[in-house]
Amino acid sequence: MTSVLPLLLALPFLMAALIALHGRLSRTAAAWVAGAAPLLGLVLLGTMTPAVLDGAVLRESWPWLPRIGLEATLRLDGLAWMFAGLVLGIGALVVLYARYYLSAQDSTRRFYSCLLLFMGAMLGMVLSGNLLLLMVFWELTSISSFLLIGFWSHRRDAREGARMAFVITGGGGLALLAGVLLIGRIVGSFDLEVVLASGDLIRGSALYPWALLLVLAGIFTKSAQFPFHFWLPHAMAAPTPVSAYLHSATMVKAGVFLLARLHPALAGSELFFYLVSGIGAITLLVGAWNAIFQHDLKGLLAYSTISHLGLITLLFGLSTPMAVVAGVFHILNHATFKASLFMAAGIIDHETGTRDMRRLGGLRRLMPITSTLAIIASLAMAGIPLLNGFLSKEMLFAEALATGGPQWMRTAMSSAALLAGILGVAYSLRFVHDTFFGKGPLDIEGVPHEPPRWMKVPVEVLVLICLAVGIAPALTVAPVLHAAAQSILGAAMPVYSLSVWHGFNLPLAMSAVGVAGGIALYAGLRRRTDLYAARNRPVGKLLFQRGMDALFGLAQRITHALADGSLQRMLLALVLVAVIVAGAPYAAAPAWPAWPAAQPMPLLGWALWLVMLACALGALFLYRQRLLAVIVVGGSGLMVALAFVFLSAPDLALTQLMVEMVTLVLMLLGMNYLPAQSPPERTPWRKRRDALIAVVAGGGLAALAYTMMTLPPNTVAGEMLQRALPEAYGRNVVNVILVDFRGFDTFGEITVFGIAALVVHALLRRARMAPEQIMPGPPIKLPVPADLAQIMFPLTLTVSIFLFLRGHNAPGGGFIAGLVLAVPLLIQYVIQGTVSVESRFGFDYIRCIGVGLLVAVLSGMASMLFGVPFLTSGHLDLHLPLIGELPLASAMGFDTGVYLVVFGGVMLILSMMGTVKPSRTRSARHGEIDIHRRSPRTGEMH
Repeated sequence: MTSVLPLLLALPFLMAALIALHGRLSRTAAAWVAGAAPLLGLVLLGTMTPAVLDGAVLRESWPWLPRIGLEATLRLDGLAWMFAGLVLGIGALVVLYARYYLSAQDSTRRFYSCLLLFMGAMLGMVLSGNLLLLMVFWELTSISSFLLIGFWSHRRDAREGARMAFVITGGGGLALLAGVLLIGRIVGSFDLEVVLASGDLIRGSALYPWALLLVLAGIFTKSAQFPFHFWLPHAMAAPTPVSAYLHSATMVKAGVFLLARLHPALAGSELFFYLVSGIGAITLLVGAWNAIFQHDLKGLLAYSTISHLGLITLLFGLSTPMAVVAGVFHILNHATFKASLFMAAGIIDHETGTRDMRRLGGLRRLMPITSTLAIIASLAMAGIPLLNGFLSKEMLFAEALATGGPQWMRTAMSSAALLAGILGVAYSLRFVHDTFFGKGPLDIEGVPHEPPRWMKVPVEVLVLICLAVGIAPALTVAPVLHAAAQSILGAAMPVYSLSVWHGFNLPLAMSAVGVAGGIALYAGLRRRTDLYAARNRPVGKLLFQRGMDALFGLAQRITHALADGSLQRMLLALVLVAVIVAGAPYAAAPAWPAWPAAQPMPLLGWALWLVMLACALGALFLYRQRLLAVIVVGGSGLMVALAFVFLSAPDLALTQLMVEMVTLVLMLLGMNYLPAQSPPERTPWRKRRDALIAVVAGGGLAALAYTMMTLPPNTVAGEMLQRALPEAYGRNVVNVILVDFRGFDTFGEITVFGIAALVVHALLRRARMAPEQIMPGPPIKLPVPADLAQIMFPLTLTVSIFLFLRGHNAPGGGFIAGLVLAVPLLIQYVIQGTVSVESRFGFDYIRCIGVGLLVAVLSGMASMLFGVPFLTSGHLDLHLPLIGELPLASAMGFDTGVYLVVFGGVMLILSMMGTVKPSRTRSARHGEIDIHRRSPRTGEMH
């Protein structure tokens, strides 16, 4: 049964990849594929429902990095089951709704891909059985929500809303990570079951206040609690399907989910009680009050969401067993009526072209079905009897009256709950009255009408749930609520009754006062004030923008102080920092290594050393003549490659040789934008300073290298030699280290290399730099070298594939093979030009990098299917006719990813160097260059 969990988690990601990679999917086909993920997920979840309702906890784990407590553990209990059902169920309705909401100009492929990524991130978070794994998915929800909120990237409000949400929730994520690390330090484990069972240990630790504050910072920013609530209304710039999903089952519910998830471990202290309930009460009232004065339908609903999230936070802060049950119950109720309300608002916007309530009104006559559905959902939001919102609001009143602690706390919580009930009725009335009653609509194009049939189906389903739960809660939601609440409370689970009528009591009286007070408040505001003239001043947005401006200003000042465009200055700072960091331990505790007696060096070694020394000194004296300096430096690199050959390191020699060739081409391309000669040094003291720093840094590096090379043989190198063949099935230890023993490091390196290539592409794609000198006349044709370069390509391709295939057992591998394949193409770029080469070759280097990283990830994850850690090697011996025995190692798949990333990254960087656009200035176009007028940063002419 537990083997279903990984498939349940993988479904959204697999469907997202299918939609993103399939370029010819129609809108309807993309919707079907996207809808298949939550529907199949619900089927899988249904197979596990009987066990969960019986109180079982389903787990499945894969060891990944056990030394730091990181395991890929999936865990399904009642709370995770409930949230998974919300994510999948409402997700399926949102997919159907979006099919009819999005216009023909919107990219359905991009939308559904991002939506499924969001769905997968939420599923991963609620199913995580390890706090560190939960953090991975927590941050993925921030990234995917950023993409969805900014989906309409052509709109400024969408870009600003996405950035604001990402900065606030991302900052909270960093705080949460610190809190999780503190919890792991206190408990000694990141396993969720161990953490949940260690509540007394955590609360008794001196680190508990800090851990609690950091975790709550992450929760409050994610769930838009005061004072971080201001980002949520600006996220309404997203398409309405995103808003409906974000407010009901994802993103903002992630915070209250984590609050419920860690409740057994963190709740039970006065700090938790006062802080969580206090922040919840403030958010409850601030959101409700601001909702009344919004003119945008989605703006009103956004502030109402803030208020209801405050209500849930308040209930979990009270920490009594019944308050926890009420909090879980309201999570369910709020998800249903809020998703239906957002979808109804989207239908109104879709049919009228506006969400401004000042231009709406009278829609009950033009859109009777939509109006009925929205009115019922609004009454559920207001907490009217026979609807689901009434039941959880009654629980809020009862728990507020039973608040523990001093009398003033009980009075404050009861007053806040009653006032929130009044305000909730008031803003619900405004939503209903200003949209569906009165005169209107005004100043809209055309006559509004009902939307397509299937666009209303999701709203109808959700409203039907609101009615069913409100009328017969014991027959509908009781098992779900019991399973979810029991997974939090355990043995403290209270006995309660889900029924519509509990007799005449104080909570019922508070409900009646809330309804009457809300009606009176709304009527009074309409009569005594002009609600339509109310101005909503985004104070939070203003403070955020000022803070961001101050931060960027500080960063700019620091950048200008440190990076003024001088490469020499940056190199000086880099070398000085390296010298200080490396020399500090020796200065604190001087200790010289015990070097063994030197061995005699053969004549060939002396010759290589002398040529290398001559090249280094030649570069020092020829640095002003840049072309000669490049050639001399290349000679020094060639001698290093030969030294590796001399020391029996063929892999290093091949790598060094290929890097030298690629670097030479890069320098030649870059020299097109540099003067032929470097300016002389300004002062003699600068030469002496640089010489001293170079001698210290070079001497220290030489001593370190000599120390490493003269270590005794009984080091980790000997262990690698012994384990390479029996454990990694490879005889080439260097390649085995790269793709197996240190495969995760290699994966990080190729990821950084791919990112660097994309950054270079982004910087140079629109850059304009003037060449230093433009040769008169047409370009010089070099037919013989060009023909030779073309002839070499098939041969080089063959050599590249040969080196790749033999890399696991002989010198070679993906890194070397990728560089070998790049060299002949680079030569063609230099000889024939970018346009000529790419018109014949036509290779997408960016996609090559992406495919390479994907291949590396998938090949590494394949081992986890067999219950072994990420990137663990497997081996297979094939007996083929004619060929004979063919040994294959699974590391070849990972090496393929390295091969593609290296080739694509190198070619992308160097091809961009050859396609920099010329400057727009007349002097640059005619080659009239004045060195003193050139920008030191970009090479652009002033």
